[in-house]
Amino acid sequence: MRTRRSQSSNDSMPSEGLPQQTGSPAQGHRTVLLHESVDSLDIQPTDIVVDATLGGAGHSKLIMTRLGKEGTLIGFDADSDAIERGKSALLDTPASVRFANANFRQIKGELEHLGLGRINKALFDLGWSSFQLSAGRGFSFLSDEPLSMAYANSPAGESALTAETIVNEWSEESIADVIFGWGEERYSRRIAKRIVEERSVRPIKTARELGDLVKAAVPSAYRYGRIHPATKTFQALRIAVNDELGALTEALKATWQILEPGGRIAVISFHSIEDRLVKQQFAAWVADGSGEKITKKPITPSTEEVASNPRSRSAKLRVIQKITI
Repeated sequence: MRTRRSQSSNDSMPSEGLPQQTGSPAQGHRTVLLHESVDSLDIQPTDIVVDATLGGAGHSKLIMTRLGKEGTLIGFDADSDAIERGKSALLDTPASVRFANANFRQIKGELEHLGLGRINKALFDLGWSSFQLSAGRGFSFLSDEPLSMAYANSPAGESALTAETIVNEWSEESIADVIFGWGEERYSRRIAKRIVEERSVRPIKTARELGDLVKAAVPSAYRYGRIHPATKTFQALRIAVNDELGALTEALKATWQILEPGGRIAVISFHSIEDRLVKQQFAAWVADGSGEKITKKPITPSTEEVASNPRSRSAKLRVIQKITI
């Protein structure tokens, strides 16, 4: 579902891919580029605003301070736990709040279901939520959780594909292609070969098993770098399981269709694959005369934010405004 990532250096790897195992998820999660993203949307009191990635509701809480009684916020998330967190976090707010327990690729249909045909602003935060590390779905290579990596937390979720299926059933070549294409992992062939060897002995069932397997597959010098050697492999599998790039492409195009002239879309990406996709789509709208870039260059976190929240270091914010042709 995704595209490609930023630089090939470790700095391009989002530190949200590195599980921080200290404290509760709520304590560990910090909203990235909070004020920059909400300020850039130029929210008016009567706007209809979509938070396409509700997560811990950090952005939504600030958005609500900009909306009046005539305004509306719609929070999207494929994870029903995030929806429940959002409901608790957004109590007693002046504006109307609606929720959609769905992937943001379904934005148009879900809004129609809510009786909303047009919107004024939309925010996509594509970063990793610390809450997901405790979701029990194998996102962390340090956990003994089942190897799922699906964002939807229901067996009837939007995809039956799991990371366990990929590593135990896909061909060695296909596994290597996924790890290289969506993780930019230089040792993808070695890792895929080791996966196939191991699964011939017994199925790979847990995230920790896969993490240890990847660590054993790469050269010793690579095992002790700044990031865990399984980071890129887990990133690639997560992207594949959730069709993240395909969903992002569909969501951006659908959002543009229902966006009022003068409306804005803001996207926070964390790796070059996503950022390239967003950059190219924004450029296409500018080229056809329907859009104007609000951010000529992506906004990045301040030195202070990176110091206090290292996971923000690879974040890039791009904003575009729809204009009347």
